[in-house]
Amino acid sequence: MSTSEQQPLGERRGKRGVFRTKSVEQSIRDTEEPEHALKKSLTALDLTVFGVGVVIGTGIFVLTGKVAKENAGPSVALAFVLAGVVCGLAALCYAEFASTVPVAGSAYTFSYASLGELPAWIIGWDLILELALGCAVVAVGWSGYIRSLLDNAGWHLPVGLQGTHGGRFGFDLLACILVLVLTSILVLGMKLSSRVTAVVVAIKVTVVLIVIIVGAFFITGSNYEPFIPKSQGTTAGSDIKAPLIQLMFGFSPSNFGVMGIFSAAAVVFFAFIGFDIVATAAEETRNPQRDVPRGILGSLAICTLLYVAVSVVVTGMQKYSELSTDAPLADAFKATGHPFWAGLISFGAAVGLTTVCMILLLGQSRVFFAMSRDGLLPRIFSRVHPKYGTPYRSTILLGVVVAVLAGFTSIDVLAELVNIGTLFAFVVVALGVIILRRTRPDLPRAFRTPLVPAVPVLSVIASVWLMLNLTAETWLRFAAWMVLGFVLYFVYGKRHSRVP
Repeated sequence: MSTSEQQPLGERRGKRGVFRTKSVEQSIRDTEEPEHALKKSLTALDLTVFGVGVVIGTGIFVLTGKVAKENAGPSVALAFVLAGVVCGLAALCYAEFASTVPVAGSAYTFSYASLGELPAWIIGWDLILELALGCAVVAVGWSGYIRSLLDNAGWHLPVGLQGTHGGRFGFDLLACILVLVLTSILVLGMKLSSRVTAVVVAIKVTVVLIVIIVGAFFITGSNYEPFIPKSQGTTAGSDIKAPLIQLMFGFSPSNFGVMGIFSAAAVVFFAFIGFDIVATAAEETRNPQRDVPRGILGSLAICTLLYVAVSVVVTGMQKYSELSTDAPLADAFKATGHPFWAGLISFGAAVGLTTVCMILLLGQSRVFFAMSRDGLLPRIFSRVHPKYGTPYRSTILLGVVVAVLAGFTSIDVLAELVNIGTLFAFVVVALGVIILRRTRPDLPRAFRTPLVPAVPVLSVIASVWLMLNLTAETWLRFAAWMVLGFVLYFVYGKRHSRVP
């Protein structure tokens, strides 16, 4: 009997050419190669901590007040609920894939099994950009918090080492050091990374709970009136800095009112970015079929509850129209005469951003590792450390690149690329669930997305809607990065792919 006849039916259904698929069975077999096998050490609790660690960041400390003041008023709490629902739809799709294909790479690996090699390459290329820029943005934000704390203590960094800001070129020493230190921790092993993350997340969540519990004593009921402020029209943009949906359909946007809640949801959605990174650690989990879905859905549920509670408290402490857009939680405590709590919140925000950087680096290195193991990137980067069991070469390479990016570049303009990249991944994963259900109904699925295809279709619609609310300029930058990805695939990836 020939080799092809001996293979399971599901493994013989792959397409040829750029849409050839890599079977789930082959993906799992690749994880057993000694030189390319990651060490399994994580539990459901570790994954939940990772998820909370990356999601709870600047969003809860900054975005809550900004969106309440500019878009929704006290009803920002409803915006967080809506955004949580959108992410929940995507999370259900991720959970099914991660339990079915417990392999490093997240959306990249899922796409390879369902949509084919070229779509998988594109989503992997997209994730590399998303996670690199995301980590660099957060590192620069962390640097700003630390400089502020140092200034309060009377220690001042030279201007040339404070980064590139406001047209002034410089090197952000603190951001660069942070990324390099976190890279070293990731090289030394996932268990060490999870322990460091657990300590920092405990501090961060404690600070958030303090905001909720202490702030509740300073709530004034009149600050919630009106809970949904009267709608206010805004001028529709007509250039590339306007949301794409405005340029396509020409409607005038509005803030506040019922539509303001939806506008706010499109903004606060980005405070949830990161829960999907839990899926990149599936291969390093002891029982991925059970623990990865728990980690994804558990971390998302915890973060949604915390976001809603904080938004209710902060809009009750201070009138939404008076909230600060820079540090709304800390400033709300200052406004009620409690500077001690304000300082504690600033400290918690600075500490908390370290885990966001670490887990973004973790996710990026695992996607790069998976693409390298498949031959789409040089195979040298898929070797794991003989002692620590981590993809040390890809981790070091990407850590250095992100450190340089964070140190030398002003990346405020590029930050929205992180958002569109995440939403694009959501769309691909949701479509992949539908396709794999049809092409491989025989696969064992420890977790099954309910109401297929309804839930994945709703996830696609919600994600596309939020993508359309991003500026046309962001779409153009994203398209340019994708074109570069196509060129690299046909020049290198297609020729070196290990999938026949």
